[in-house]
Amino acid sequence: MSPPSALPTSPNADRERPRYPPEVAVIESADREFTTSATICLPYRPESVSAARRFIRVKLREWGLDDLVDDSAVIVSELATNSSKTGCHTRMLVGIRRPTDRIVRILVGDGSRSVPVMIQAGPDATSGRGLAMVHRLTQGRWGVTLLPFGKVVHADLTTPAPVNRSP
Repeated sequence: MSPPSALPTSPNADRERPRYPPEVAVIESADREFTTSATICLPYRPESVSAARRFIRVKLREWGLDDLVDDSAVIVSELATNSSKTGCHTRMLVGIRRPTDRIVRILVGDGSRSVPVMIQAGPDATSGRGLAMVHRLTQGRWGVTLLPFGKVVHADLTTPAPVNRSP
């Protein structure tokens, strides 16, 4: 387990470094080259959505994937907001994985087995567009895994193609 203060620094470290409440745990691992992962446990509070965004931004910048920061921030915001509205009293898990060199997977788990549904929000609706945005940003590569005591919603983004630096 790596405490938030152990995150590597960058030129924008003070701005990027997530500041989590003491009850929050950050778990990081790197089994092989492209199975890098990190997970954070957050309470069900409104400020957890912004903490999830900061966490995802920091990890992507550490991995050199700055091109994915904006889309990932939108995706994790929508998934964490949906999770915070489930009424659960357990902790929300937010994770980011790099299962291959071309995929970044964002995950949000909670204690509810209610499956999120993408709806057609009307032009005057004040909500209901979140999953449609996730669907659009991931080109339909998102889904839900039901667990015995909850679910995990995941969304996959494709990383930019590696640059061929040979002469």
